[in-house]
Amino acid sequence: MPLSGKDVAAPAAGTFTFGVNRILFVNGQVFDGTGSPAVPADVVAEQAAIGFDAVKLLMSNDDVFVEGGSMITQYSPEEAQAAGEQARESGVWLNCHAQAPESIKLAVRSGFRSVYHCTYADAEAVDLLEEYKESIFLSPAVGIMWANVYDGAEYGIDTAMAEKMGSVKALRAMTELYPELRKRGLRVLPGGDYGFPNNPIGRNARDLELFVRLFGYSPAEALRAATQYGGQVMDLPVGVLTPGYLADVLVVRGEPAADVSVLQDPGNLLAIMQNGAFYKLAEHLPAA
Repeated sequence: MPLSGKDVAAPAAGTFTFGVNRILFVNGQVFDGTGSPAVPADVVAEQAAIGFDAVKLLMSNDDVFVEGGSMITQYSPEEAQAAGEQARESGVWLNCHAQAPESIKLAVRSGFRSVYHCTYADAEAVDLLEEYKESIFLSPAVGIMWANVYDGAEYGIDTAMAEKMGSVKALRAMTELYPELRKRGLRVLPGGDYGFPNNPIGRNARDLELFVRLFGYSPAEALRAATQYGGQVMDLPVGVLTPGYLADVLVVRGEPAADVSVLQDPGNLLAIMQNGAFYKLAEHLPAA
């Protein structure tokens, strides 16, 4: 059953929370779990009233759910625009899962803040993303695609299953798309879709290596995507070392600006400071 808003606890004051659209699509009809058609703008208003700061809509379907689903756009232009207008009225951010070209364009034109995947963006979509690059953030979630293609056999995701899930095609498309988005100056962030058996929480740092290996980022550019852009997308004073920002610092064994893969070994994280307080501190830190 889709999750009812009544089952979601209101967040504590001052916390950053994330609401996920729980609309269920059945045979072209949209239902909200009560049996009545749901208007996306109403869902945005409801989630904002609960206390969420951001709402995520599934603008595209997905190949995991239905064959060819990644190319299916699930909202009309009118619905997407109304959702965007309601988000601005309610003071929340809109984010979305969008793989089909039309889904991406709808999200950009409707004022969405973050677009996940963008897998099959066509030339028009890429141009539009560049036009709005000062107000939009992208997250490919490449880690799960890599894991499905190369780390899934132990969990029942062999090559044939990865093909059926669309992961092989999606990884290839991302590898072609994101070097171009990088060249055009889009703010692309790592992370997303962790917590699966073949892509567990704690493996997130591998995204940085994939940005370098697959997308043509330098190690320094990948680090910037994970730090500075992370602060910008959340509109929080984090991600850079400058007066007025929170003192969030990693002290790392090795040279991540030359080899980001060192961040994948927790043993290389010698000190972890968040907001000026140490959460981890090695007994002996090497001299600079």
